[in-house]
Amino acid sequence: MMASTDLHGAGLGLRRELIPALSVGKPEVVDFFEIAPENWMEVGGTIGKAFRTITEKTPLVCHGLSLSLGGPAPLDEVFLQKLRAFLDQHGVGLYTEHLSYCSDDGQLYDLMPIPFTAEAVEYVAQRVRQTQEVLGRRIAVENASFYAKSPIDEMSEIEFVNAVVERADCWLHLDVNNVYVNSINHKYNPREFIRGVDAARVVYMHMAGHYQESEDLLVDTHGADVIDPVWDLLDFTYRHIGVRPTLLERDFNIPPLENLVSEVGRIASLQHRHETPTGDGNVSSAAHS
Repeated sequence: MMASTDLHGAGLGLRRELIPALSVGKPEVVDFFEIAPENWMEVGGTIGKAFRTITEKTPLVCHGLSLSLGGPAPLDEVFLQKLRAFLDQHGVGLYTEHLSYCSDDGQLYDLMPIPFTAEAVEYVAQRVRQTQEVLGRRIAVENASFYAKSPIDEMSEIEFVNAVVERADCWLHLDVNNVYVNSINHKYNPREFIRGVDAARVVYMHMAGHYQESEDLLVDTHGADVIDPVWDLLDFTYRHIGVRPTLLERDFNIPPLENLVSEVGRIASLQHRHETPTGDGNVSSAAHS
């Protein structure tokens, strides 16, 4: 399997709406971009050329949408072969997918939760291992937001997440906003969730905004600014497990680039606060209990 990427710092989701502004120049604070490969694998023409120009100069992460790791249908190996070629073509060091499913005799166009059972752990872990074999690299799976608990759950969310990444021997993509959203919707302490994470498996993080439907219902939309409690949770996460490359997701209601750059800058500031100088002048992540 390929080793971990040299990815570092703070990143921004690359949306087509941002291409004109980014073509003028990449903001200094943005260390990498992330894309959903399904949205770019077949893109050519002017947009495709602009995309290649940007990614030739800046590291790229791919965050998948359609693999359906928890779904009932066999994995799409034709898609995986195309994905491998795309990752290799663009020098992508990290590919991540949702720990969820999105298909059942066709695409559901939503990310559905997987029951937290021992059987599901084995099933999903086997599919992650198959994915890694086809792609020729270790992947990371992301803790997903969900809105209804399964009546057959046998373990907690964090126990399920940790069991999958251990059995699959993959990495964890920790979405801090998803932890916060789920903690409100399912009434648990988000800091306890972070304390339960296997820090050695975490290679990447997400930050995003959400929509407050009611006092006890949050919807993970990626369509608003990050709120202060989520910033506080990121600060706690860096203190507890150390700094990891962290991306700002913004998929809807996309503001001007300078607004997004301000939030990316806030991620970078938190990272710098928690990085510890080493004797050789480099920095390392500080992790605290």
